[in-house]
Amino acid sequence: MKKNSSILIIYNARLVDSKMDGNGTIIIAEGKIRGITLGECKSAKNALLLAQAFLTESEFESAPELYDAKGLTLMPSFIDMHVHFRYPGQTQKEDLDSGLHAAVAGGYGTVVLMPNTNPVISDRELAKKVMEEANSKNLARVFQTVSITKNFEGKDTSCLDSLTNDEFPVITEDGHDVDSAAVMLEGMKKAGEKNIIVSCHCEDPSLAQAARPYRQRALGFMEQYGIPAGKVNVETPNVPASVNFEIDGNLTKANSILALAEDTATLRNIEIAKSAGCHIHICHCSTKVSMDAVRRAKEEISWGNTPHGFDCTVEVTPHHLGLVGTDAPNIRALVNPPLRSEDDRRAIIEALRDGTVDAIATDHAPHTQEDKAKGAPGFTGIETAFAVCNTILVKKEDFSLSKLSRLMSANPARLLRINAGRLKVGYNADLVLVNPDEDWIVNSENFASKGKSTPLEGKQLTGKVHATFFGGKKVF
Repeated sequence: MKKNSSILIIYNARLVDSKMDGNGTIIIAEGKIRGITLGECKSAKNALLLAQAFLTESEFESAPELYDAKGLTLMPSFIDMHVHFRYPGQTQKEDLDSGLHAAVAGGYGTVVLMPNTNPVISDRELAKKVMEEANSKNLARVFQTVSITKNFEGKDTSCLDSLTNDEFPVITEDGHDVDSAAVMLEGMKKAGEKNIIVSCHCEDPSLAQAARPYRQRALGFMEQYGIPAGKVNVETPNVPASVNFEIDGNLTKANSILALAEDTATLRNIEIAKSAGCHIHICHCSTKVSMDAVRRAKEEISWGNTPHGFDCTVEVTPHHLGLVGTDAPNIRALVNPPLRSEDDRRAIIEALRDGTVDAIATDHAPHTQEDKAKGAPGFTGIETAFAVCNTILVKKEDFSLSKLSRLMSANPARLLRINAGRLKVGYNADLVLVNPDEDWIVNSENFASKGKSTPLEGKQLTGKVHATFFGGKKVF
């Protein structure tokens, strides 16, 4: 009898989501979770018997497909609020195929694409075209954001007028901030009226400009002495100590200014969002000062002391919670916002612990090796994200795997208003099978992403993705 590919039974699994952690079996039909049974089930025969209660007679008789999880952990697939797939216009860095294959290799079932492409995605039709092309590949669910201002010029918000929140739950000017507070207010008012989230890359443009000469000076020394900017673990025994001092000193100055740029812009954007009555989502928050500002805003919301419509959520990245950037070699791992101090890293972890942080997002930012060597900020992260978070938060900081699932799946699903992120009957069967105890060594040559630059090269992480299911179909 031919197996029914629309019915899948995953058994012999540890089931973990934001509210569940126990052995069990999941029955999937037509892309949705049809049934869940808790309790150990190690045989295909017993799995079929358990599934019988959730399937019609014809479904059961048409030979459902069986998948033995072999005791591994089945979770809702991860949801990334912040990725760069570089499409259209920068396909030498990434494209939809490589980006989506990287996503599923990392256990992701939903991704939100940033609009800083070429051309900038500033209109509904281009955004829809990208989404339709991406979603036709049936690997993961894709949302394409639209820029707050037309072509990132910081003046015209008419690109928001035709948007609806069902198609476009998030808008952003990611890559930089909207310079004019008045224009940002106008954009946020439009978003508030439409119940669209404004995702903010908080960085004061004038301060970012002030930091640039210091970073360029450091890059100049690195180029002169043959130190590749895209690799942090390269030994440089023949470089004079004075040169290393100049490189790291200039990067320290740049990073200090960029911390101030983040903090002032975070405060500004939160206040503008209050006035506009919109939902602001703070991207890649990386400093204690900015996180404290988010915490205060959330406290005001809980007290009922904020305008109608105002909400504030925040994401952090795996690299900011896992790496310190004040000393060599990671001070040379160029990314915006930069890797921060140990005090900042601890503040992020405590904000994850106390519930201030809503989501972990990768800010996956692939570049060519040539662009990285010239100092392009950002690196590949979607294929290492779960392992970094599991290693740091679960193994070292005593977070539960359920709490991690909340941050990587349930909360982002709630923000995007999609029927995913939980192991729950009726939810999309977007799932990931992981071994949270498996050690592995990062080798970027094995990445599906075109971007091979990562400060984690050669590092040992714990937590391995073994399979990813999208709508009940195995895609990795």
